[in-house]
Amino acid sequence: MRIDGVGASVENVPRWFRRSLIVEAVQARHYSRRTEQAYSHWVARFLHFHQGRDPAKMAAPDINQFLTHLALQEKVSASTQNQALAAVLFLYRHVIGRDLGDLGEVIRARKPERLPVVMTCEEVKAVLANLAGEKWLIVAIMYGAGLRLMECLRLRIQDIDFSRNEILIRDGKDAKDWITMLPESVKTPLQGHLTKVKAVHQQDVADGWGRVQLPHAFDRKYPNAPKDWRWQWVFSQEHRWVNGKTKEQGRHHIDESLVQKAVREAVAKAGLTKRATCHTFRHSFATHLLESSSDIRTIQELLGHRDVKTTMIYTHVLHRGPSGVRSPLDGM
Repeated sequence: MRIDGVGASVENVPRWFRRSLIVEAVQARHYSRRTEQAYSHWVARFLHFHQGRDPAKMAAPDINQFLTHLALQEKVSASTQNQALAAVLFLYRHVIGRDLGDLGEVIRARKPERLPVVMTCEEVKAVLANLAGEKWLIVAIMYGAGLRLMECLRLRIQDIDFSRNEILIRDGKDAKDWITMLPESVKTPLQGHLTKVKAVHQQDVADGWGRVQLPHAFDRKYPNAPKDWRWQWVFSQEHRWVNGKTKEQGRHHIDESLVQKAVREAVAKAGLTKRATCHTFRHSFATHLLESSSDIRTIQELLGHRDVKTTMIYTHVLHRGPSGVRSPLDGM
């Protein structure tokens, strides 16, 4: 039996289970699309592991058994095991409507404490030198503003404020909005990029399309918003997608795998021995600001961290007093 949307062949799943049950519960709480996919996957894996037993009749020891199997037999990481636990608990609390109570017997994997990989300014310059065009611009913004990859790719036109040198991050991690800096160094190339994006959008509209997907059913409240220039993606796909049923066409933002591949290749060409990824630019942003005497509280706000304890991981470099904040990209 194949669970709809899960992406794996799963047998012995109770008849009552449908992916839509999980999806509806996740969407009602405005969780991200990735959380929706992950929870659907792990709930199906959990039900398959127990060979179709009614989850309403299972308890903490059964969850513990599943998590132990993941850790010992499948050798999953601590973060993966914890994600599986979160999905199963979500199933019980929000789909079945049952509180499991004390979960003391459940094995909760402890994530190892590791220092982030950080590049030097020279290494960042070397990687950027091996990127071009749109990929260069994306990576420059990730480093210059401290953005996560998906936060950068999900930027819409109205999120960029050139007059105030600000970028608004909407519905980021933990469903939080915050403002970070727009590096002066990327303003001119970004404006040139947006000129090209606008021309493509205007042509899409002229062809009868040009609509973009909006969050939280805004398109029902504002029917004309999907065609509005302000709602278009800053980094849109090169080709329009086509709905197989309705034949409707549109553009989503660029796929993250394309940027990840470009970064891997650029890191290799730069000769770096560090395991640098897209997220390494965010770590480097925070560390370089600390090295330049920026205040830890200000860095916390720029990164969108709820708790300064999360930001404190970057204090392994230097402890210096408060100072004015300037993007490290602008100092190159």
